[in-house]
Amino acid sequence: MPAPQLLVLFGSQTGTAQDEAERLGREAWRRRLDCRVQALDSYSVANLIREPLVIFVCATTGQGDPPDNMKNFWRFIFRKSLLSTSLCQMDFAVLGLGDSSYAKFNFVAKKLHRRLLQLGGNALLPPCLGDDQHELGPDAAIDPWSRDLWEKIMGLYPVPLDFPEIPPGVPLPSRYIFEILQDVTSIGAEELNITSSAPQGPPSELQPFLAPVVTNQRVTGPRHFQDVRLIEFDITDSNISFAAGDVVLILPSNSEAHTQQFCQVLCLDPNQIFMLKPREPGVPGPPGLPQPCTVWHLVSQYLDIASVPRRSFFELLACLSPHVLEREKLLEFSSARGQEELWEYCNRPRRTILEQVPFLQTTFWTSSLGSDHGPSPLLPPYWRLQILVAVVEYKTRLKDPRRGLCSSWLASLDPGQGPVRVPLWVRPGSLVFPKTLDTPIIMVGPGTGVAPFRAAIQERVAHGQTGNFLFFGCRQRDQDFYWQTEWQELEKKGCLTLVTAFSREQEQKVHVQHRLRELGPLVWELLDLRGAYFYLAGNAKCMPTDVAEALISIFQEEGKLSNADAAAYLARLQHTLRFQTETWA
Repeated sequence: MPAPQLLVLFGSQTGTAQDEAERLGREAWRRRLDCRVQALDSYSVANLIREPLVIFVCATTGQGDPPDNMKNFWRFIFRKSLLSTSLCQMDFAVLGLGDSSYAKFNFVAKKLHRRLLQLGGNALLPPCLGDDQHELGPDAAIDPWSRDLWEKIMGLYPVPLDFPEIPPGVPLPSRYIFEILQDVTSIGAEELNITSSAPQGPPSELQPFLAPVVTNQRVTGPRHFQDVRLIEFDITDSNISFAAGDVVLILPSNSEAHTQQFCQVLCLDPNQIFMLKPREPGVPGPPGLPQPCTVWHLVSQYLDIASVPRRSFFELLACLSPHVLEREKLLEFSSARGQEELWEYCNRPRRTILEQVPFLQTTFWTSSLGSDHGPSPLLPPYWRLQILVAVVEYKTRLKDPRRGLCSSWLASLDPGQGPVRVPLWVRPGSLVFPKTLDTPIIMVGPGTGVAPFRAAIQERVAHGQTGNFLFFGCRQRDQDFYWQTEWQELEKKGCLTLVTAFSREQEQKVHVQHRLRELGPLVWELLDLRGAYFYLAGNAKCMPTDVAEALISIFQEEGKLSNADAAAYLARLQHTLRFQTETWA
C-alpha cells in the first residue's frame, strides 16, 4: 500500500460518529489508502506529531462538551505548553456531528479545527458541520464534503495506476473470522461470561450494574394518551454515585418474539456457540461481546435489530448479496444520490432492521450496540435510583405501530412476578447547578422534562436553598401532573415557587412559554438582578425555540433592550452556563 497512512480518529457518544469514521475508513481502503480507524482516547495523542494525514470525526454533546471517549484527548490538545509548530507536518480535516437546536451547534468540531490550525496543522477543507435536524440528517452535509475531501487527498497523495479503486459492492476483507464451536461440552456458563457480576469499580458501558427493579408504576391517568412509568432500582453495593443532572444509561434487551423471528428468518440456531477471532494481531474483539458467545445472546443482548438502520447497513449488505437487482438497490440506498429515496423508504416510516430481513435473500451480521439513554436519575435515599420514562409508541404508514426499544422493554418488566434486573450505569450529565446558597434557579420542564429538576430541587432543599422556580407544563392536571403532591408540599414549606401550564384545560392552549411571558417582570428580576441560572429540559421539537423567543421578548419588554441586544444577552447567558438545556427528540 502506498504512503502516507491515513488516520481516522473519532469521538462518539451514541455511535453515529464512529459509524461515519468507519465509513471513511472503508472509502479509504477502496481508494487503496492504508487506513486506521480509532477512538480518540484509545490513540496515543503524543504520536500525533508524526501523523501526516488525519481526519477527525467528532460529535458535540450537552452544552458544547466533547464525547466521553475523547475527553482525555481534548484536555491534552488544549495544553498551553504545546508549540505553535507541533503539527506543522500534518494535513487534516474535521467532520462534526451536532444538532442545530442546541446553542453550541457543533462546538467541538469548530473549536478543534481552530486549535489544530493554532498548532500548525494544514486544513484540507473547512470543517463539515453535520446536522441531526436536517431532513436527511448529517449526510446532507457530509456527502458533498467527503466528495471534496477525497478529491483533495487523492490529488495530494495519488496512488499508482496499477492500484485501481475497489468499486462499491465488492467486499473488503473482514476484521474477524466467525468460528462456530462444534465441541462445546466442556464450556460452562462461567466461561461463556454471559451473566455479569457486581462490578469492582464504578459501573460502565462494558461492565454495567445489574440493578434489581423495585417498583414499576404507571403515573399517567387512564385517559392519558401515553404510558409514562416511574421505575425505581436498588443500587445498593453498586459503586454508583451521582448528582442532580447526571444521566443513567440502560442496556435493554430485544423482545423474545423479535429475537426468535430474527433467528428463524435467517435460519440461525439460537443455541449455537461461536467465537470471533481477529484476522490481524492486536485487533480487539467487539467491545462488550462475550467470547465465546451464543447466537441467542448476540441477537437478544447485542444486535440492535429493532433500530432504524443506518446507511452503512445497506452498504455492507450490498457486499454480501448474491442477487444483482437486490445488490443494485442496496448500493443505491448507500450512495449519496439515493438518500432521499432511503429516507422515504426507511427513515420516514421508521422501518427497522428486523423488518428489512424478510425481504433480503442473504444472511448478514451487524454489530450495533443496543444501548439506550434514560432520563436523569432522581434522588430518593442514596441506595435507590428512579427514572421517569415515557413509553414510545406511534403510528407511521407501516401496519405495525413503532415502539421504542428501551422504553417498551422497561415498561414490560414486572418485579411483582419475580426478581428483575436491569443493566445500567451512570455518567455525568450536561446540566450543572450552582453551589452557592443564595443563587436562584429557574427550571422549565414540561412533561418528562421535569425529571432532572426533581433531583436538583430535592438536593437544593436539603442544603437550605429556597430560590427554586419551576415552570411545569402538561395536558391535564388529573392525567399527567407528575409529582403534584410533592411540588405542592414544597410550595407550602416555602421551598419552591411552582408555575403550571395545563394546555388542554381551556379552549386556548397554554404552554410554559406563555407562563414565562406572563411572569416577565419576575423572570427579568431573577436573571438580571439576582444572577439566576435558567434551565430547560424536554422535547427538542418546538419548545426550546418557543422558550428562547419568550425570553428575548422579556428582555426587550422588561430590560428595554433592542432585539439585537436581547439576543446578545441570551447568548451571554449561554456562554456563562447561566442558560443550559437538556433536550431530546
